Amino acid sequence: MKIGFIGVGNMGGPMCRNLLKTGEHQISVFDLDVEAVRRCTARGATAGASPAAVAAGAEVVMTSLPHPRDVEAVVLGADGITGQLGSGALYCDLSTNSPLTVRRLAAALGERGIEMLDAPVSGGVVAAEKGSLAVMVGGERAAFERLLPVLHCLGENVVHCGGIGTGCVAKLCNNLIAFGNMAASAEGLMLGVAAGIDLDTLNQVIRNSSGNSMTFRATAKNARSGDWTPSFALDLAYKDLHLALELADELGIPLPLGTSVHNLMRMARGLGYGQSDATAILRVYEDTLRRPLNAPGNGPGEDTPQSG
Repeated sequence: MKIGFIGVGNMGGPMCRNLLKTGEHQISVFDLDVEAVRRCTARGATAGASPAAVAAGAEVVMTSLPHPRDVEAVVLGADGITGQLGSGALYCDLSTNSPLTVRRLAAALGERGIEMLDAPVSGGVVAAEKGSLAVMVGGERAAFERLLPVLHCLGENVVHCGGIGTGCVAKLCNNLIAFGNMAASAEGLMLGVAAGIDLDTLNQVIRNSSGNSMTFRATAKNARSGDWTPSFALDLAYKDLHLALELADELGIPLPLGTSVHNLMRMARGLGYGQSDATAILRVYEDTLRRPLNAPGNGPGEDTPQSG
């Protein structure tokens, strides 16, 4: 299959390289980051000079991009893919996108006989490298079945969620829940350490109790190490939660917890942590209280109530 892949950075790069490992596809790639492109061409991909060049003659085009505006520019822009794809071609967006944007793009592509799937992924860079991502797919069932062998190269858990846009809805719901868990983890860790429990002990208790979750483990790991190198950047998490709130506004669904977490993220970004890992929302508490959780001798402060 001739595939164009646009956006081969932290997430798109590993996904593209997993497709290259099969040796079954002819893949052309484009990214603004020359080094990201080189990592794919070193594995057998060819480099395209633009999105349009990558799409020329392709049976399938896939995108993995940061923002809905980036996806829209690649699809409908002056040097975009739409004019290069023939009737019967398939476009698959792997980005976490706005369902509204996805449906608008699908309608525009459909007028030219081009099918579209929205297929956002979950699991982070580690799962992208392993090919073990969760893939949530929206679009026509026949298009989904057509691309399923390709999608299985990216993830172990590939689910057809329904019509176009439902993949992104599922992803936004997943992230809304994950970020709520992350914020609760930050608060619980700060409370426990401030009350005198050793951070490692508290981590051991919670990871083996009902408070455990993937996001708790990630938050505790980074709190213990003090290393906030991004697996999933806070700026991108903020964007995803904004899209969930936007969808809720359209549907008239109240999201009081989501709104609170979004404001916490806004505070963390204001403190300069936008390019840190999303778990750096914990640093809002550390900075406010001037109390890094991994500092030696962390115990109760002078004003902490003592049992007696």
